[in-house]
Amino acid sequence: MAHLFLVKDIAFQAGLSTATVDRVLNGRAGVRQQTEMRVKAAIAELEKQQAGAMGSGRILAIDIVMETPQRFSDAVRAAFEAEMAAFLPGVFRCRFHFAEVMKPAELVQLLDRIRLRGTHGIVLKAPDVADVAAAVARADAAGIPVVTLVTDLPNSARIAYAGADNRAAGETAAYLIGEFLGDHGGKVLVTLSSGRFRGEEEREIGFRRIIRAHYPEIGITEISEGHGTDAATGTLAAAALAADPAINAVYSIGGGNRAVLAVFEAAKRPVRVFVAHDLDADNRALLAARRIGFVLHHDLRTDARSAFRAIMSRTAASGRAVSNSLSSVEIVTPYNMPAGD
Repeated sequence: MAHLFLVKDIAFQAGLSTATVDRVLNGRAGVRQQTEMRVKAAIAELEKQQAGAMGSGRILAIDIVMETPQRFSDAVRAAFEAEMAAFLPGVFRCRFHFAEVMKPAELVQLLDRIRLRGTHGIVLKAPDVADVAAAVARADAAGIPVVTLVTDLPNSARIAYAGADNRAAGETAAYLIGEFLGDHGGKVLVTLSSGRFRGEEEREIGFRRIIRAHYPEIGITEISEGHGTDAATGTLAAAALAADPAINAVYSIGGGNRAVLAVFEAAKRPVRVFVAHDLDADNRALLAARRIGFVLHHDLRTDARSAFRAIMSRTAASGRAVSNSLSSVEIVTPYNMPAGD
């Protein structure tokens, strides 16, 4: 397997031992096909990063760890890769660890493994639970800065949060739905991927506050723990619609929007207004087809830039406080959708 990189660099990128990578590169027996594919992917990633690297400054290798649906992780990867190629004065190399569903124990094990292997920083989207906060504390004690992405761990040792003001985003969704439904009222199906994520909880809190204060004739039904996947979210949505004929609007906090729309169609129920989050590939297509009305969008490249700056600041001056940098929330319709990268 031809390559131009050190075995240790390939091992770091692939998340494997140098011995395993050496066996793959030299075509030795006893290597699983999945392992060989990981090494090939790591080499391809290094080649792409080398081609896009700017200057000859210090390279900071960081890990992006996320529990999230693939449609969102794809958008995050694209944003970080685009910003990685343009960011100055440092040059970043990113290793991505994505899973649609991850038990807290698995996530903690991954964070500890990254800490022990070594990294210049961790960008983390994870549930706000005690075990994860403890793993962040261990990383911080080892001199590894952790930046939370799109959902915060405010009671942890993370050095900064990169993302939008989630409570304000929920309030914006309430305003859009409340004004659209008007005096006719109805009930909103609020979908969360999981109640363990603080960012989603803050969106829901903001949403409920505005509905309660300004649109008391509108009811709310919540579903959760579909993890943003179509199958699980669709099952939960179908049960909610069957139990409540008043549901006529959707605020999708956690995703699975195609499945939710399919449930309404199967039940021959109209959706008067549908507000979603994030301009991933699915939501772009649904918005362009006018199957959803609004997408609350924030620029993930801005989040990536904020994360890079926070890690560089801590690397350059250990112990210095790093301020949060909130990205703005845009209301996107079929008529002002920004071009994709």
